Amino acid sequence: MADYRNLLVSLDGNIARITMNRPDRRNALSGEHLAELQHAFVSVADTAATGIVLAGNGPVFSAGHDFADLVDRDLLGVREMLRLCTKLMHTMQSIPQVVIASVHGLATAAGCQLVASCDLAVAAESAGFALPGGKGGWFCHTPAVPVARAVGRKRLMELALTGDAIDARTAESWGLVNRVVPDAELDAAVLDLLSRATRGSLASKALGKQTLYAQLDRPEAEAYAIALEVMAAASQTEGGKEGMTAFLAKRKPVWPD
Repeated sequence: MADYRNLLVSLDGNIARITMNRPDRRNALSGEHLAELQHAFVSVADTAATGIVLAGNGPVFSAGHDFADLVDRDLLGVREMLRLCTKLMHTMQSIPQVVIASVHGLATAAGCQLVASCDLAVAAESAGFALPGGKGGWFCHTPAVPVARAVGRKRLMELALTGDAIDARTAESWGLVNRVVPDAELDAAVLDLLSRATRGSLASKALGKQTLYAQLDRPEAEAYAIALEVMAAASQTEGGKEGMTAFLAKRKPVWPD
């Protein structure tokens, strides 16, 4: 496995583990971090691994996009970042391996998008999930795309419009994660589900996964195209800039509207 600045990647038998390793930044997704995730998933796809565990080091699974890497980008720069993020989500779903999220702590915005884009997800009782743009200045347009397909319209509207976090048990009942376990049992539960999801013919499983997404996600490309452009444009508004700037300054935002 290659060396990365923001990730730890290992291969143990048929199981690969990709661990986001920016605990000091709450595993926020900078452009470099997204590029490394993309490279890691593509690289593992060419190995004999049958399953991939996506996890995060530190107290948070992922806090979403890294505002420090976004706030000074122009429209083209933000669009490039969102395209890379969208490419990563498609890659996770198009590679032949079964991808499972091992979620502890918070998974917010694009972090929640990562969970929703994995084939499977197991959450610790400490986990929480949110699309916080609904109470800020930059709405979670693209993260809402896969979340909508996991939880349904009304629950998506609640998550996206309120920006409030839901706990792990609620996420399970809504269909965002497959199951919830005590924190101490998270690793074992992830491996148990992954072992059952990767048994059988590998070629059949790979084709089955790709076909499932082909029929389930037929409207999603159009949805991403719309959401990406709106989210990129929204980053240039006064509210979008203020939300990121206030977050980075650890102060209350002063909304222009």
